[in-house]
Amino acid sequence: MEAKERMEALYVQLTEANRLYYVEDAPTMPDFEYDRLLRELEELEQAHPELARADSPTQRVGGEALSKFEKVTHAVPLMSLQDVFSMEELGDFLGRMEDLREGMAFSVEPKIDGLSVALEYENGAFVRGATRGDGVVGEDVTENLKTIRSLPMKISGAPARLILRGEVFLSKKRFAALNARQEAEGKPLFANPRNAAAGSLRQLDPKIASKRGLDIYLFNVQLAEGMEFSSHTESLEYLGSLGFPVLPFVRLISRRDVEEQIRAIDRNRDQLICDIDGAVVKVDDLALREELGSTAKFPRWAVAYKYPPEIKETVVEEILVQVGRTGVLTPKAAVSPVILAGTRVTSATLHNQDFISQRDIRVGDTVRIRKAGEIIPEILDVVKEKRPEGAKPYFLPDRCPICGAATQKDEDGAFLRCTGVECPAQLSRNIAHFVSRDAMDIEGLGESIVDKLIEKGCLRSPADIYYLTLEDLKSLWKSGEVAAKKLLAAIEDSKAQDLGRLIYALGIRQVGAKTGKVLAQAFGSLDALMAADLAALVETPDVGEITAGSIAAWFAQPQSRHMVERLRAAGVNFQNLRKVADARLAGKTIVLTGALSAMTREEATEKIELLGGKAAGSVSKKTSFVVAGENAGSKERKARELGIPILTEAEFIKMIEE
Repeated sequence: MEAKERMEALYVQLTEANRLYYVEDAPTMPDFEYDRLLRELEELEQAHPELARADSPTQRVGGEALSKFEKVTHAVPLMSLQDVFSMEELGDFLGRMEDLREGMAFSVEPKIDGLSVALEYENGAFVRGATRGDGVVGEDVTENLKTIRSLPMKISGAPARLILRGEVFLSKKRFAALNARQEAEGKPLFANPRNAAAGSLRQLDPKIASKRGLDIYLFNVQLAEGMEFSSHTESLEYLGSLGFPVLPFVRLISRRDVEEQIRAIDRNRDQLICDIDGAVVKVDDLALREELGSTAKFPRWAVAYKYPPEIKETVVEEILVQVGRTGVLTPKAAVSPVILAGTRVTSATLHNQDFISQRDIRVGDTVRIRKAGEIIPEILDVVKEKRPEGAKPYFLPDRCPICGAATQKDEDGAFLRCTGVECPAQLSRNIAHFVSRDAMDIEGLGESIVDKLIEKGCLRSPADIYYLTLEDLKSLWKSGEVAAKKLLAAIEDSKAQDLGRLIYALGIRQVGAKTGKVLAQAFGSLDALMAADLAALVETPDVGEITAGSIAAWFAQPQSRHMVERLRAAGVNFQNLRKVADARLAGKTIVLTGALSAMTREEATEKIELLGGKAAGSVSKKTSFVVAGENAGSKERKARELGIPILTEAEFIKMIEE
């Protein structure tokens, strides 16, 4: 079969598999088979880029990162709904509607707790998606919406122009997995699925959005060129027939059944894959909707009934402290079991010390608890009158509960962090940083290998990398000794890395790759850096008081000293090898922009630094000149506005070679 025919067959097969899995919830293709076919399609597209389609299933992983979101003016405004908070208020709305026409029908549907978007299709192809914004102007998030696998990129039998409204959300399962990953990496948890969905949809890099696993339900036809519908429910049935994931549990009923249907949705909310925060009641007749019209803010033909959050009392039995991969100490309250939103809750996150202190939460306290966004158990407040006698204020420990190293506050004071470089909780992440490309650059020591070596007890510190043996490694690969010897050679080569890389690899807070080079140049050896006092550190270019304090505190830690001595004994280079060739660029700040053809961006940066200059990432009044390669963008424009000299790549090369 020719490439074009095979690619077309794969497009059809994978698109249908996506629809069955994500829309119908009735998968027929095993995951491994789907992955195999997707890889085949990726390879064919790479070999024949001229045949690749914009709506290919391979595009679901996200395209190139954007610099910003463009504004989009909605062809049909995306209005918000009037909220009602009681059955009395709902009755007033229903009464007003029936005063106009007796016996009218209403649609009642769940109100998904997500982010509203408009979707545009032209001749059946998805061309644009935008956030609601202020209802008139939103942001173009097309690339991120393409990562939603349940959303068709191409539909047949559609009108020439179709504009739909939907709600982007994160399923309960995806949200739980995302927060588990955040917790394991020592990052702050997302408060609720809606915030996580909104943050994911507004990522400038679509690849990040793709990893979050966003989903969508369609709930309205905004415009269908050349088509007419008599009712809202008819239009939703039409969308379902085209293969769109349509809002579930929509019911067409009379006024007397509206209240019962709202209660039924509340009772059955656990059956939904996502969170809801209410139910929407709409007049079903579209002609009557036109007649009723809208106020400046809301349509007159619909309201959103908001469910009150379920709140219960429980007792804080214990406060536990977990240490994440980044060293952040996260407190958690172990509480007496209580049923909330249909699940048994035994713990609640306490976020940080500020959260505990502001609410004055103590062990033994009776607290009021709810599920934030129906997912995360959250303590609202303390029932002070039920506080037991002798309950003491709680403070996070000044020593890490895992390794015993001192803890310190982050710069913003929100989080407490373990400072132990050999802390078991942080070990995997610390090693990943140590071996990364800008640090010691040890290829082959990936996350899975590191985790296996930690599990075997071969790695208790980044320094232990240099004490690994063939016996430790050869069982980790199918190729055995061949792969093991290759990794050992890479480890041995890394001993000769320059001091700047080693300083960065140590993982000192506030010390990035550039600062590592500056410190190496200023002090010449790791021993001199360790011996430097605060005054000497602060006098170093680009090192402020906060960074100087972090450096001094790091070297004062017993675990840090132990690791440094292990590195020394292993023969790791402690001297600065990157001597400045001459000082012709001393005191100059250079910005690189656009694509360079004669060298990589890293090579150009290296040459600038070897001549005493500084490579900066943004243009300012302090910029000495800009080197503009092909397709230079905003940085070149800003340089012209500020009157900063601009060199071509050829002019730059001539300058540094003279």
